Amino acid sequence: MTPGDSESLVLRNARLPGSDERVDVEIVDGRIRRIGYLGMVGPGIRAVDLAERWLIPGLWDNHVHFSQWAQTARRLDLSGAGSAAEVAALVAARVPDLAAGEGLVGFGFRDGLWPDVPARATLDAVTGPVPAVLISGDLHSCWLNSAALAQHGFADHPTGLLREDDCFAVVRALAAVPDRVMDGWADAAARAAAARGVVGIVEMEMAWNLDTWRRRIQAGTDALRVEFGIYTPQLGRAVEQGLRSGDVIAGTGGLLTVGPYKVITDGSLNTRTAFCFDEYPGLEGQPGSRGSLNVPPEELLDHLRVATEAGIRPAVHAIGDHANSLALDAFERLGCSGSIEHAQLLAPADIARFARLGVVASVQPEHALDDRDVADRYWVGRTDRAFVLASLLRAGATLALGSDAPVAPLDPWVSLAAAVGRTRDGREPWHAEQAISRQAALAASARGRHRVLVGDVADLAVCETDPFVASVGDLRRMPVAATLLAGRFTHDRL
Repeated sequence: MTPGDSESLVLRNARLPGSDERVDVEIVDGRIRRIGYLGMVGPGIRAVDLAERWLIPGLWDNHVHFSQWAQTARRLDLSGAGSAAEVAALVAARVPDLAAGEGLVGFGFRDGLWPDVPARATLDAVTGPVPAVLISGDLHSCWLNSAALAQHGFADHPTGLLREDDCFAVVRALAAVPDRVMDGWADAAARAAAARGVVGIVEMEMAWNLDTWRRRIQAGTDALRVEFGIYTPQLGRAVEQGLRSGDVIAGTGGLLTVGPYKVITDGSLNTRTAFCFDEYPGLEGQPGSRGSLNVPPEELLDHLRVATEAGIRPAVHAIGDHANSLALDAFERLGCSGSIEHAQLLAPADIARFARLGVVASVQPEHALDDRDVADRYWVGRTDRAFVLASLLRAGATLALGSDAPVAPLDPWVSLAAAVGRTRDGREPWHAEQAISRQAALAASARGRHRVLVGDVADLAVCETDPFVASVGDLRRMPVAATLLAGRFTHDRL
């Protein structure tokens, strides 16, 4: 059954967030037709009692690397390591468990505050001939031993720590898993996302995502809507095929839609490659002391012009304040809208430009909590303009929340809690003045909706707790009883 063919359905005894009101919700042909007390329903209409649970709009993750997320559970978790030596110990413990001929892949290390540095010799000492690739938590660097460096064409690299484009090339190579296997992992990850109230994702995997997701959906992966991103190497192909953002791909039951054109203009904070106006402490006077500009301004302008003239919406990765200024300059020169992905550090004058230019701030609130300590060190004196969600809203900008999974978990409740509370693990809130309301966070996670309305597509989630009054900790752990996609249950624990 496709979303548009869903049966007529009445959801009984639903609570709406922030209210004691109990209502019935009638869904016909995948849309909400009535909200209120509906009395008896006619024959052939299914009725489901929500038992006074809370009904909210279904949630989106607006920035995901889905195949990498699906693979993460199968990789060695390095997120808790506080040094290169600790990583080496984790790797040493895993190597004996590997099958003959199997390589090791780890994920999640963050070396910005380590007392030592990643080095190929450190890994060589614990892996021997077993290829080992360790991917950083921000996806912008990876640490390889000698065997893996030779395997991926970097045999002469002096340190084994690859950054930016070199790292991306290795990560893409690791994704070369047989379609049947990867599609199975993706289906399981999609169902897990639906169990957290997710109805849609914006796919930012560095691949030709059209064919991948059409194949997956036609094979039965139907728990999510997918808007797929396009990268520079595939931009010409997309233009030749006449793809335009918002177009629905035939043969996918309305689930697959053309998304944005993604271009990565700078690096990341933890890798110290985010492009900033100021030098990074400790790197003064060195090459790259202000980070890395991956795409020069005129080249960025040319790429965005090609995309916008073809009807493909730009989504520009910019993390450092200088990278964000240059991205906004490009939007202004072209007179087009789109999004800036991440928008982590902003010059004060640029905050209002998001609203004035109609550029969406596509942000990942959990990154603020992952990066607070490294930001305090490397953006010292500037963190009052880092992850400025409240300031962007006050300026009239539109926020879209996401995870950047696997950088953070594909769980919108984690993002919501981080946006609302600016804290986790019992720590004091970090720049609490930039916290936003629950209503604003929900709207930024649900395509502008913070409550269900007549006429809406029935993409819905059913919660066990009122998200407008739940504590920040309870938001992060929100139990989800059901998720519906155009009135079709994709998760049901009612």
